Amino acid sequence: MDGQCNHRLRQGRYSEPGRLYLLTTVTRNRNPLFNKLLFARTVIRQLRKADEEGSCRSLAWVLMPDHLHWLIELRSASLGNLMCAFKSRSSCALYLAGAERHHIWQPGFYDRALRRDEDVKAAARYVIANPIRAGLVQRAGEYPHWDCVWI
Repeated sequence: MDGQCNHRLRQGRYSEPGRLYLLTTVTRNRNPLFNKLLFARTVIRQLRKADEEGSCRSLAWVLMPDHLHWLIELRSASLGNLMCAFKSRSSCALYLAGAERHHIWQPGFYDRALRRDEDVKAAARYVIANPIRAGLVQRAGEYPHWDCVWI
């Protein structure tokens, strides 16, 4: 599955189980698919499946209209396998929910490993504050598509 990801984004990528990562992936052409409630909830169900199957532990995430920020603790999967499985499953689920049958996600994804001494709760606050910074809401609680284990 790693072969589907953008080669340039994979250079130097290392997957370490137990490590915390901030992942970002974007819809193809920045299509704001997730303005539609049904499509947003469809993708959120796929995020939760990654936790259920033991690939990762989701600490915080926000699904923006055209991208996803996902703070995880990596478990049994590699970063590439986790993201490729998520993108594949969410695309199939979106097609079943009525999304147009074209590529949902841009190839590749961005990842950043958190340093061991980095404040993970501050990283989580950064993730869930995305809708505020984007001007979509005044307070995080007003935005419907996010979750955080500490809040």
